[in-house]
Amino acid sequence: MTGSVPNLAGALQRLRETQPVVHHITNWVTIYDCAQVVKVLGGSPVMAHAREEAAEMTGLASSLVLNIGTLTRELVEAMLLAARAANAQGIPVVLDACGAGSTAMRDEACLRLFDEVRIDIVKGNASEIARLSGAQVRTRGVDAAAVALDLRQTAQALARERQSVVVVTGAEDIVADSARLYLVRNGHPLMAHVVGGGCMAASVIGAFAAVEPNLTVAAAVALTCFGVAAEVAAQTALGPVSFKEKLLDALFYLDETTLQERMKLAE
Repeated sequence: MTGSVPNLAGALQRLRETQPVVHHITNWVTIYDCAQVVKVLGGSPVMAHAREEAAEMTGLASSLVLNIGTLTRELVEAMLLAARAANAQGIPVVLDACGAGSTAMRDEACLRLFDEVRIDIVKGNASEIARLSGAQVRTRGVDAAAVALDLRQTAQALARERQSVVVVTGAEDIVADSARLYLVRNGHPLMAHVVGGGCMAASVIGAFAAVEPNLTVAAAVALTCFGVAAEVAAQTALGPVSFKEKLLDALFYLDETTLQERMKLAE
């Protein structure tokens, strides 16, 4: 496909200069990783899960990231309070549909969030996004299951239905709205062996969404930067553990030259 390529380095520089607050109500398994990845990019992460302060904390933020990875009913209520506050002040809401398609509770939580608040960007793997689109698929816990669908068409159809940007992560990342579709082919197979890789990707999207008003572009830029950093990290990593550390370092030192040389982003 052909099309204009977003200014990756410009978006990254804005993120580093403005240091936006990115509020998370996120996965307890990966909460540290989500905070750290936003920090190394230049943002300011904050995590406030209590219903008593979720909305107030959102008032200080430039974007909100919701992740259903370790779900409770109380957490869903906090997410709704925070998302309503985000909608009221016009900041983007990112939903990581972690494990959608594995249990009825997760499916119901996603649908409730979609129905009761505005979700600006929804991110998931192939089976998570397929489930949200109505397909009868089962996610393997929080890992993707095989999906016999055209994922590009599925993403764009869900984007039209929900009026959201839809992100499908995988060997080829898809970023779609109702009119456009980006493909991101950066990344490395070691990403699939790191617990929290998907959660970190959602946080990276949230960080870029805080500084890039075109949210389709923000998601595409975020995944490209994340994927390029993964390629750099993999060059010297001995395995998944050292790869994770080097990924964070690579994001911290990411520069325009590296992005220009390595980016595989097409519209």
